[in-house]
Amino acid sequence: MENIITFELFGEKYSFKAEAGVSNAKEVGDLLTKEVASIEKQISVNAVNMNKISIVALAALNIISQYTEMKQAHTDLVDKLSKRSALLTEKIDVTLQ
Repeated sequence: MENIITFELFGEKYSFKAEAGVSNAKEVGDLLTKEVASIEKQISVNAVNMNKISIVALAALNIISQYTEMKQAHTDLVDKLSKRSALLTEKIDVTLQ
């Protein structure tokens, strides 16, 4: 069964389907909403007039940037854990011999 997730941007409601079992689907809409609000706040502080598409594009770029940083950090952590695991396995093997 699919979940219908609804969120609001610029006073309009948007909905998307999330497959069953996707526990963080609501977080996706919430994250975009929060990022758009953050950009709108920055724009109002700087008195810059931007259209809605530009704001959403900046929000998406910010989210993608965060995602790629986290993905790289995850890859680095997995590599580090793999190396430590191999080292510990080698030490255990030497000890058991």
